[in-house]
Amino acid sequence: MTNVLSTLASSSPWRSAAPYVLQWIKTYSRHRITIRRSLFVLFLLRGLLSIHQAMSKFKKEQVKPIPVKPLDHKNKKIDVNMAFLRQIQRLLKIVMPGLRSKEFGMLVVHSGFLVFRTILSVYIASLDGRIVSALVQGKMKDFIMGITWWMTVALPATYTNSMLTYMQSKLAIQFRTRLTTHIHEKYLTDMTFYTLGNLDDRIKNADQCITVDTMKFSNSLAELYSNLAKPILDVFIYNYQLSQNVGFEGVFIGSLIIRLSSMVMRKYTPSFGKMVAEEQRLEGEFRFRHSRIIENSEEIALFEGQEIEKTVLDKSYYALIRHVNRIFRMRVPHGMLEDFVIKYFWGACGLILCSVPVFFKVEGMEVGSVGSRTEGFVTNRRLLVSSSDAVGRIMYAYKEVTELAGYTSRVVDLLDVFDDVKAGRYQKRLVSSISTESNAKTLAGRGEIKDSQDIEFVDVPIVSPNGDILVPKLSFHVKPGMHLLIVGPNGCGKSSLFRILGGLWPVYGGTVNKPSHRDIFYIPQRPYLSLGTLRDQILYPDTVEEMQERGVTDKDLLDILHVVQIGHIVDREGGWEVEKEWAIALSGGDKQRIAMARLFYHSPRYAILDECTSAVSMDIEKIMYTHATDLGISLLTVSHRPSLWKYHNYILQYDGQGGYVFTKLDAEKRLKLQEEKTAIETKLLEIPKLEERLQELREIQQSA
Repeated sequence: MTNVLSTLASSSPWRSAAPYVLQWIKTYSRHRITIRRSLFVLFLLRGLLSIHQAMSKFKKEQVKPIPVKPLDHKNKKIDVNMAFLRQIQRLLKIVMPGLRSKEFGMLVVHSGFLVFRTILSVYIASLDGRIVSALVQGKMKDFIMGITWWMTVALPATYTNSMLTYMQSKLAIQFRTRLTTHIHEKYLTDMTFYTLGNLDDRIKNADQCITVDTMKFSNSLAELYSNLAKPILDVFIYNYQLSQNVGFEGVFIGSLIIRLSSMVMRKYTPSFGKMVAEEQRLEGEFRFRHSRIIENSEEIALFEGQEIEKTVLDKSYYALIRHVNRIFRMRVPHGMLEDFVIKYFWGACGLILCSVPVFFKVEGMEVGSVGSRTEGFVTNRRLLVSSSDAVGRIMYAYKEVTELAGYTSRVVDLLDVFDDVKAGRYQKRLVSSISTESNAKTLAGRGEIKDSQDIEFVDVPIVSPNGDILVPKLSFHVKPGMHLLIVGPNGCGKSSLFRILGGLWPVYGGTVNKPSHRDIFYIPQRPYLSLGTLRDQILYPDTVEEMQERGVTDKDLLDILHVVQIGHIVDREGGWEVEKEWAIALSGGDKQRIAMARLFYHSPRYAILDECTSAVSMDIEKIMYTHATDLGISLLTVSHRPSLWKYHNYILQYDGQGGYVFTKLDAEKRLKLQEEKTAIETKLLEIPKLEERLQELREIQQSA
């Protein structure tokens, strides 16, 4: 170092400053150990203080109430902040429930491989320096010995690398399994899967969130641990080894440069987390629009609306592509900045750091022959490259953290909406008369649901999800032995009544008395046929084990099918165990008969029949209703077919204006009145023709 300073001092610019520099260096050399220890303690205290401040802020954020998620997520800020830490902590409790969990054990094993890989890297760096030194000095024996050790170390190194990849993939699968199981438990309980799509507008594509977003979150979380834990460990170990080789001062200055350049890079890093969340939202909307075409393909084909649907799909797709292209464009300057700083700027600083033992005397290290200097340079160079690569991966990991923040936000939003709809807190864009005070007051209230053996509505408003109050206050009752016919114009609240009774829609007022859901069975006009065997279609939602517990056999099921006159379907379709897409394999009439067979198997106390015999003949309809009443099932039927009146003894008739009548039904009297009404209407239709003929006769008479 003295020789270098003497050379610098001989140049005119440095001549006047050289004495002060020499004096400062001598002073520093005398107190070097004290200064190094002081700096170490200072940085340690600074790190502890930063951790304490972060923890304090995190605790303050935890006690703050979590706001209800807004309907519009486009302008929602997504970043690596305290909100993200709260979210990731919440999800970590799900994917890693405790220290005794399988996931934590896998994480420990994964960490062991990470530490072992770093130790091997330090040894390989030293071995690389010895091999090059032997090569430069022409020592064949040392060179061959180094190559032998190199190949020997390759075995545990390659195994460790493979196990790191394997453990990362296993962690991602375990995280996804835990998270998916948790989501399924929430999604498929308390009618959440229904209320999420019908009573709340915040999540339009739950399938996208449950399948794709959870997978990407799990993969990102597993990758992040590997991409952060190992580089941080590498930085500490490599920098410690470098400080022993080139001196503490060089490593300290290099770390300071990296710190400053990292701050600059962070400042100019775009909000990739928000962009990823928005990309996933647009992907979900694009997928949702495709699923709508599949669900409504028949109507679209009949109307020849493919051009309209293509326009809608193209609009959704190009909105997604514009956003993705915007991300790509923003990655170009950001990637240039990253490459310049990490590869070139840090590389130049690294070369200067590696030159320290050559041009300056480092305490505890003598500058020897060309071979020893070559060994030191190669070793330090490899350590430095590994250290800078680790720092670079930490910098790149920040971008991955922001992307993880986007996936985390999507998953947490889904879970928050689950909790909200379970608690009856819905957010939906209302498009009806919500502005009136009476409607607003009704929608702000909540009714009471009581367990009972009977069905009874007491002053219950019938309200649609979009805010329409169809009936201000509805009161009626159904007891065992009563059969209620429900009639009225379309959109008056007939099906809405059943949705409230089934717990699908909230009760905004009054009192609903109803039995347990097992005592009420619902059959719609288009029956739902599940995936599974032919037997499963009749048992749904029971399983074969539950069927056996009830003492029911396949022969009993066949007898039920014979009642609805489709016993032949078992042989026709290939037996009870055959599995098909039953919604396609069966005709509309067969599906309605299967649904009635399902009703006879379960034999509930009450049955809700919503136009469920529209595709069968009147004789089959008679068999269905007669057998249901013979089984002691009380029927609540929605139908406009007069042929069903004789199977009911009460009627609930809506007028379409918010009014209704609940009274006993005299089927014969009502049929006679209906026939008389039809006859009068027919005669009234003939009046214009008779008047026209009368006018013609008058004109003929006048002309004659």
